[in-house]
Amino acid sequence: MKSVENAPCWRLMEASDLASVGAVAAEVHPHFPEDDAVFFNRFSLHGQGTYVFENGATTLGYAITHPWKSFDIPPLNTVLVALPDWPDNYYIHDVALVNAARGSGAASEIVRTVIDHARQLGCQTISLVAVNGSSIFWHRHGFETVDRSELVEKLATYSNDACFMLRQLR
Repeated sequence: MKSVENAPCWRLMEASDLASVGAVAAEVHPHFPEDDAVFFNRFSLHGQGTYVFENGATTLGYAITHPWKSFDIPPLNTVLVALPDWPDNYYIHDVALVNAARGSGAASEIVRTVIDHARQLGCQTISLVAVNGSSIFWHRHGFETVDRSELVEKLATYSNDACFMLRQLR
């Protein structure tokens, strides 16, 4: 995560960022609303996996990630009681950028950062649910679509085009 004066950059999220993260989420994902409590929950459980993309005082995006279980999807808009004691997977809950930040390379930059973080934690895989046609982006970063019958019902709560994607880290 490089920082150049007056240039947009990624940094670790702080509690004071949560209101702007909620605003970005409402703009970027109007069909996938989540309560502010969900963002606070993920930040509280694994702050080292939450990031904001900013240009000065303006939040242009965020990424929320955390250790999790293989082949599992945390339900949308749900507060987690705890993270697993022995996670083998790292989960990308969301990467969201406002329109002005798209095409800047910011998404690819944070994906590389998150993959490095997951490796440092010793996770074997990294996964996510791709929506809004984003699977093409994720394929470019080494993720593959995985079809598993036990995920069909949860995926349907996202959207018709939602797909579970996984990348091996070893």
